[in-house]
Order: sequence, then C-alpha cells, then structure tokens
Amino acid sequence: MKINKYPKKESWLELVKRPVLKREQLTELITDIFDKVEKKGDQALINFNKKFDQAEVENIQVSEEEIENSENLINEELKIAIQQAKENITKFHSSQITEIEKIETTKGIVCWRENRAIEKIGIYIPGGTAPLFSTVLMLAIPAQLAGCKEIILCTPPDKNGNINAAILYTAKLCGVTKIFKTGGAQAIAAMTLGTESIPNVYKIFGPGNQYVVAAKEFSQNYNVAIDMPAGPSEVLVIADEQAIPEYCAADLLSQAEHGSDSQVIFLSTDEKIFNETIKETEKQLQQLPRNEFAKEALKNSHFVLLKTVDETLEFSNLYAPEHLILALKNYEKYIPKIQNAGSVFLGNYSCESAGDYASGTNHTLPTNGFVKNYSGVSLDSFVKKITFQNLSKEGLENLGKTIELMAEAEGLFAHKNAVSIRLK
Repeated sequence: MKINKYPKKESWLELVKRPVLKREQLTELITDIFDKVEKKGDQALINFNKKFDQAEVENIQVSEEEIENSENLINEELKIAIQQAKENITKFHSSQITEIEKIETTKGIVCWRENRAIEKIGIYIPGGTAPLFSTVLMLAIPAQLAGCKEIILCTPPDKNGNINAAILYTAKLCGVTKIFKTGGAQAIAAMTLGTESIPNVYKIFGPGNQYVVAAKEFSQNYNVAIDMPAGPSEVLVIADEQAIPEYCAADLLSQAEHGSDSQVIFLSTDEKIFNETIKETEKQLQQLPRNEFAKEALKNSHFVLLKTVDETLEFSNLYAPEHLILALKNYEKYIPKIQNAGSVFLGNYSCESAGDYASGTNHTLPTNGFVKNYSGVSLDSFVKKITFQNLSKEGLENLGKTIELMAEAEGLFAHKNAVSIRLK
C-alpha cells in the first residue's frame, strides 16, 4: 500500500492516476479478435474459448435443458436472496419510468418526447474467478422494464464448458432471451458483428477488464452503442474521527478482491483512524480467499491523510471514483459538494456491497474517471427519446416570421421557403 501523509496539492495528480495497460498493445489485439470473429464466426469463438478459458465447447448457445437444470443446482436460500434483490432493483428502476408531457411552446405549437425501447441489446457478464450473476439483475431488469424485445447475454464458460448455474437461473428469471458461452473481447465482437448463432445488437452493456472495455470502445466503429467505459472496479472511502476502521478496511477490500487491476483509495482527516484502518486492512487481507487479487490491487492503491473533510472531497472530485463512501459524522452537509462519483454510500452502515447486490440502485457504473461525464446505468440507458411536434395553421402563423428571418440570415433559402409557401 502507498501511504501519503498531508501530500501537497501539486502531487495529487500523480496520486489519482489509474493503473493502465499500454494502449497500442490493446488496439492491436482487439483488432485481431474482431477480424477473426468477422471471418470465422462461431468457430472463432470456440477457438477463443479454448485459448483464453481452456474450455472445450461444441455449441456456443446455452440449451434450454441447461437453463432449466440450473434451478436444481442452486439452494433455496440463494433463490430467495436473488428474488429479494430483484424486487428492490425493480422497485427502484420502475420509479424512473416517466409520463409523456406535452408542452405548448407558442400558441398552436405543441412539442413532446416519447420513449422507445432499444430493440436488441447485448449484456456482457464477467465469469471466470467471479461469476457476476448480480450484474444480470442490474442489466436485464431495466431492459425488461424498458421493453427491449431481444436481450442477448454472453458470459465465459468454465473449463468444463459450463456456465455458472446462478447466472443461468437469474437470466431466466429476468427475461433474457438467449445465452451464449463466450467471454472477453471476443464476446463483444460477436455481439457487434453477429455470428451464425449470435445476433448482432444495437447497444452493449456490462462491465469487464481492460480488454472488454477496449473491445466495447472498438465496437462503436461499427455503429454499435455502449453503456459506458466500465472497467476495473474502484472505491474511494472518506473517514473522519467517528469512522470505524474495521468497516473501512472491509469496504476497501471488497473492491480490491475484484481483480489485480482494481484500485482503492482511503482518505482520512484523523491520524488514529488512518493508522488503524491500515492495520485492519492488512489483518483482514490475510483471511480473504481471494487475497492474491487483493494484494495486487493494493499495490496500486493509496492511503492518504489530509487536514480537512473539504480537502478530501476536493481530492475525491479530482479522482472521480466509481464508488464513494462517506464514513463521516455529518455526511448530509457534504452531499452538495460531491461533483464526481458513480454511486455514493452515506454513513458507517452503508456498505458498498449493498449497492452491488440488493439495495435497488444499479451497480454498472463508469470507472477510470469517466464519472466526470457519464452516469451509471438506469432505465434511460435502454431507451431512445424521440421528439414530436405539431404545428397548427395558427401555430405556424405565430412563429413563421421568426423562422423565415433566421433561415435567411443563415443563407438557407429553401428552409425559409418551406415556411413562406405555407404562409401564402
């Protein structure tokens, strides 16, 4: 862990840097993967499964039988937990459905917007060391609420060529239409280009490592939209004198265990809490089954002691974290000062894991500083907004002169004539 006490502001830019792979290497690799998928389709995916996941897979698509059997491979307690999470996520995202509101901008001119679901969407679910069935809930539920007709899911198989049962069960529960055994950048390529089995989609959702993020960015060259650049996970915790070191350490490690390229930041204004949290992090680290991942992540992480809470918020806004935890006494008064954050957790009992699983908010969030210009996934992510307008004869008469003058000033006389011909 990198420990910094009262660093000067000039050094903050160095402290907020994320660990990154060399861009040139990524671009070359992604281009090659897209090229192979475009030329060889399903066979390329089968080859990549063997190469990257050591998985022998004959059929890319998950069969109905495999989906049905998944229910028998999950215990009842987990099914109840998934159902409760589903209810909370549905409740929160249902509140984002908006009514159509017609506005009369000028007498005789009515304008409004209506939502239309994106018809075909692709969901990428990381598998491997941490099969994220919770992400299925976060993406398929709002897609279903929005009315998306086709929900395609891709996730990497294990070495036996199987998909985690909880992913299959949750996908069925949330209305996913087709599931495929393919992961990494090749899954993104398949959903972008389409193969014999996998239909091409209009927008791709889901988190992943830097290869997946790079592939999502690359897919935009093919007129496919993406939710956001969502890469390795990160959290920033701000603690004052009333924070509980055990809780702070647990929250930091909950993100560090995602993978070796994750990053965590701890900021405190109290030296006692600062030192105790460092000790507690080292102690809890030893007990984690995934401590090898967490250890690597902690090498890229920072523990920073600052003088005031205002300073910590200034640092946080510069870093722009995916997850922000305010382990502060009077956290309400600091809410207006939060400018850049994906999802915020307030007080000692608001653990980041609640948002990851079951409180109701969405856990698919921008990382790598992209919260400065992106929002997390919501119902809006799955719809397009179409504007409508209706001008009556009276409406055009009321606004016509304004349009004619503006069109003429721009030298666009055909635009002007479209109005003049009606007014005559």
